[in-house]
Amino acid sequence: MKLRDFMLGVVTGLAAAVIIKEVTEKVSPYKSANEILENIKADFKKDSPIDGSWIYMKTENFSNGFTEVPVYRGGISRLKNGEMETYEFAADARTGAVVDLQLVG
Repeated sequence: MKLRDFMLGVVTGLAAAVIIKEVTEKVSPYKSANEILENIKADFKKDSPIDGSWIYMKTENFSNGFTEVPVYRGGISRLKNGEMETYEFAADARTGAVVDLQLVG
């Protein structure tokens, strides 16, 4: 096998991988709402047990005054030090990062 043929195969394989990645992101640019909720629950469980959780499966736009991002909204309730705490969050639909977290009860 010639080096030229080998390099052509490598370049073709890399190009195909990039194209497949781009197409996949265009088809489904957002992470799964359930995956994001599970990650947030895992972070909360490090501090205390969770009593309940929920997440809206539909994205909405969230603005912090500078930029606007698509988010999933959800909530988590837990018993901590004998008191029920309820948090509502907004998580970036692309990365899963929590962009807003509020204690509501």
